[in-house]
Amino acid sequence: METLFWVSVLVVAYVYAGYPALLAVWARLAGRPVRKRPAGGIGPWPAVSVIVAARNEGARLPRRIANLLDQTYPGPLEIIVISDGSTDGTAAAVAQFRDDVRLIQVPAGGKPLALNAGVAAARGEILVFADARQQFDATAIAELVANFDDPDVGGATGELVLDCEDEPADGSAIGDGVGLYWKYEKWLRRHESLIRSTLGATGAIYALRRELWTPLPGATLLDDVLAPMRAVLGGSRIVFDERARAFDRTAPDGAAESRRKVRTLAGNYQILALEPRLLLPIVNPVWVQYLSHKVGRLLVPWALLAVLVGSAALAPSHWFYTLALLMQAAFYGLAGLGWWIESRERRPSSRPDEVPVVAGKEAR
Repeated sequence: METLFWVSVLVVAYVYAGYPALLAVWARLAGRPVRKRPAGGIGPWPAVSVIVAARNEGARLPRRIANLLDQTYPGPLEIIVISDGSTDGTAAAVAQFRDDVRLIQVPAGGKPLALNAGVAAARGEILVFADARQQFDATAIAELVANFDDPDVGGATGELVLDCEDEPADGSAIGDGVGLYWKYEKWLRRHESLIRSTLGATGAIYALRRELWTPLPGATLLDDVLAPMRAVLGGSRIVFDERARAFDRTAPDGAAESRRKVRTLAGNYQILALEPRLLLPIVNPVWVQYLSHKVGRLLVPWALLAVLVGSAALAPSHWFYTLALLMQAAFYGLAGLGWWIESRERRPSSRPDEVPVVAGKEAR
């Protein structure tokens, strides 16, 4: 039991502290900066297809499309909206943009199948994936595409800026927690990108070479991880570019954030089932990173449970394990109390869905 306790402690410590330390040293000693196209680079820019999968997003789409049309991309740009069985005014919302936007209507089948339909219709050399809710900085697409001047780059993901990162919009504990976690997560992505590749992308803003796209299974939960990781398995880099920015709101409450985390956890298990090659070091060029970041995160809940059980079993034998048990009980008790207080005080969110953006910049 003592061995189980300490092995579990080491797993948690490595995933959240040891791995970041390894990344920091690795990136410093063997970083591979992207040979990104300079702003005034000579020659034509590749054709880009922006793909937005939407279901019943008629109220958001006009503002979203206008934001995409305002992009300062210097090459050919087409916008494709895939209506995934929408029953609201999606078609009318898109029709007002006439020839500037292509609307593809498909039966309701989920986002992965809608994305497959959008890619099949796309004419661009570079695919840019976007959601209906977020807004892009005016230069976001140009910044993403500039990375593809490096022939080793197969995909690029931008930075999703949440309103809670500098100061929570509502002063909530959810905003504080999500803001800190998201900053930590982006630090990991930045350093993984320097070494070779990020382990997926941000679904709200990422780009992929068209020839690297493989149709997604209809039940895919994390298209923004599966599609990029298939490109990585094929030998390409997926890089993180913090100059390509999208803006979004934090989850309105703990329940919404909890659902997002559960979906992410389930999606990572699903990806291992769909692509077991990711576990083979001779096939996966980012095997160490994947095992440390993705698989490690899947092991952490079980490791925490083992630490709790181990400290409870060992508490009678030594004061250290008694203290460890009391600290865990206090931590989980406070977490439970916070959840209970929030659930009692929860009110319907009155915040607007849109992210305030002025002239391509986030309004603070």
